[in-house]
Amino acid sequence: MNAPTQLPFEQTHLLHVAPLLRTLQSQGTVHRVRTPEGDEAWLVTGHAQVQQLLDDDRLSRSNPDPGATRDSGVALLDSLLGSFANDHTRLRSLLEPHFSAERMQALRAHVETVTERLLDELAEQTPPVDLRLELALPLPILVMCEWLGVPHEDKDQFGIWTQDAANVSDRVRSKQGMAELFGYCQKLVAHKRQNPGDDVISRLCATEGISDHEVVGLTALLLFGGYETTVARIGTGALLLLVNPQQRQALLDDPSLIPGAVEEILRMSMPNPHNGGMPRYALTDFDVGGTTIRTGDFVLLNIIAANHDETVFADSERVDVTRQTAGSLTFGHGTHYCVGAPLARMQLQVALSRMVARFPAMSLAVDPEKLSLRHDTLLGGLVELPVTW
Repeated sequence: MNAPTQLPFEQTHLLHVAPLLRTLQSQGTVHRVRTPEGDEAWLVTGHAQVQQLLDDDRLSRSNPDPGATRDSGVALLDSLLGSFANDHTRLRSLLEPHFSAERMQALRAHVETVTERLLDELAEQTPPVDLRLELALPLPILVMCEWLGVPHEDKDQFGIWTQDAANVSDRVRSKQGMAELFGYCQKLVAHKRQNPGDDVISRLCATEGISDHEVVGLTALLLFGGYETTVARIGTGALLLLVNPQQRQALLDDPSLIPGAVEEILRMSMPNPHNGGMPRYALTDFDVGGTTIRTGDFVLLNIIAANHDETVFADSERVDVTRQTAGSLTFGHGTHYCVGAPLARMQLQVALSRMVARFPAMSLAVDPEKLSLRHDTLLGGLVELPVTW
C-alpha cells in the first residue's frame, strides 16, 4: 500500500484547486492521507460520495474517543456540534424560523443600508483601498449584531474572539477565544432573559422548552459559523468578479443574474489553505467508492473537490454566472444542510450587486499572483484585497 498523502496540499494558484488534489481526484474518489497533525484519514473527493456521506448517519461529527479530541477552540466547537447531534432535529427546528424568507426579507433592508454606507465610505477614500477591510470584514459583523441582538459596542470584541477561536496555528489562542466567546454568550443570554428585544437571541430565550445552555450553545454557533465564513466568501466573490470582467459585465447588463452568480461564487468558494475537508468519524464499518472504512476511522469530506468534480460541473474552474449549480455542496446536503445558508446568500447578493453597480470600473490594484490566503484560520479567505477604480 502506498504511503498516505501528506496534507496540506500545495496551493499553487489562489483560485484553483491544488494540483495534487486534482491528481488524486482523477485517480479515484477515496484516498488515504495524513493530516498536518500526523493523523491518518480517508479523504473523499468525488461529488457523489461526498454528497452521500454528508447525510450519512454512519458518520459522526464528534470523535468516539474523547481522549483523542484535540485541545483547541475548533475541537470545542466540534464537541458542541456533537452534543447537539442527539437532538439535532429539535434544535434545527428552533433555528429554522429565524432564517425564514420573511425574516431574511426584513433583515435585507438593514443589510442594504449598511452596505451602501460602507460603499459610501469606500468612495471617499483614495485608492488603492483594501476591499476586505472596508467591506468584507465589517458587513457581516454589523449584520450579526443587528440580527442576533449583540450590542454594537461589542462588535469588535466578539469579532476578535471568533477569529481567535478559528486559529489553527495557536491552540492556546484558539481555546481561549472559544472560551471567551462562550463566556460572552452566557452573559448576553442572561441579559436577554431580563431585557428582551426584537432579535434572535431574545426570541430563542422566549421559546418554550429550550434551556439556557442550549441558547448559549446556539448563539456561539451562530456567531462563529456566520461571521468568518461570510467574510471569506464576500472577499472570494469580489475577487472572482474582478478577475472575470466579462462575467461582471453580465451582471451589470442583467442584475437578475445576481442570485445565480452568488451560487456559482459559493460553488467556487476560496480554496481553504488547509484543504482537508469536513471532519467526520466512522461509527461502523462500511464501503464507499470501493474503499472499506472501519469503525473509528477519521474521514475528511472535501467540499472543494466535490464542487469541482468535472462529471458534475464541466469546465469547473471557469466562472459562469449562468451555470446550473443545483449540485453544489457548499452548504452541505440533506438533514445537515446549513441552516444559515439563507443569511449568507442574502448578504452576498446585496454586497456583490451593490459593489458591481457602484464601482463598475473597479479593478485589482495588484497582480492576482501577489494575493495570498490566510493560513492561520480554519476558514481561510484572503489576507487582503487591494482595489482601485
